[in-house]
Amino acid sequence: MTIKALVADIGGTNIRLGMADMETLSISNILTYQCKDFDNVDGAISQYKQDSKQEFEYACLDVACPVVGDEVNLTNNHWCFSQAAITEQFGLKKLIVINDFTAIAMSVPNIAKDKLVQIGGQDALPNAPIAIFGAGTGLGVANLIHAENKWIPIGGEGGHVDFAPIDSDEIGVLKELQKKYARVSAEQVLSGLGLVQIYQSLCAINKQDAKQYEPADITQHAIAGTDELAVKTLDVFCRILGSFGGNLALTLMTYGGVFIAGGVVPRFIEYVKTSEFRARFDAKGRFGKIIKTIPVYVVTEEQPGLIGCAAYLQQEI
Repeated sequence: MTIKALVADIGGTNIRLGMADMETLSISNILTYQCKDFDNVDGAISQYKQDSKQEFEYACLDVACPVVGDEVNLTNNHWCFSQAAITEQFGLKKLIVINDFTAIAMSVPNIAKDKLVQIGGQDALPNAPIAIFGAGTGLGVANLIHAENKWIPIGGEGGHVDFAPIDSDEIGVLKELQKKYARVSAEQVLSGLGLVQIYQSLCAINKQDAKQYEPADITQHAIAGTDELAVKTLDVFCRILGSFGGNLALTLMTYGGVFIAGGVVPRFIEYVKTSEFRARFDAKGRFGKIIKTIPVYVVTEEQPGLIGCAAYLQQEI
């Protein structure tokens, strides 16, 4: 009999829940709720059980916060819960709670090929190290290594490494951001906020008034070519994105590929393809010939968190 398990992706605003087939890792009965509508996660799970009419004895939840010990305290909403209490309340045989980017990392080996857009490089080597990063509200970074017939996620806070500018435009952006921050991290330029901050910096450098753009406004105007500084902003963003991704490839020699997730980059994949992204990814001096072989994939799967929860749980039961 196929085991089905509850999987949930919990962010600051929404919680997405679904049922995972532990054999195929397919996800069904996906429902989304707003976290503010419930006092805690147990209320959302109870509502899901009522609405989906699903039963389960196993569960894996991913959360947008560190997971250390029994208590889970969400960073960007009011929820705080005990893993032991949730296990007891719902009569679970096993509950696993993981960081949200750990879940995204675990999804990568299990995402359908038609949900991956390759940008350069050769074929990925089976079971070789993998790097994953994603620009969204922030900048998430993780790695995967394969050992003893299982994937082992390696988390961390790689999005908070120092921003390392390469050309004069990026040096100018750094100097502008240093007026605002004591330390400028990669996340300050490779995120939704990062797009805005690059744009504002370029406006200041060019002595132009910055418009009240949201990240989507910048990408829309850049793609349409209707705002010269928006175009330059996206060009600079893509160059920094390439340099950062290439650095991740070097760190673990990720012959299994570098995967770009998150909510920002999938919105303008074609622009990335024609930008200097890949040239900057490959520009690693003596190691350039090696890095050129490593494939880059943009993840277009809509539910990587749920798939990653299922994949993580599958290895543990």
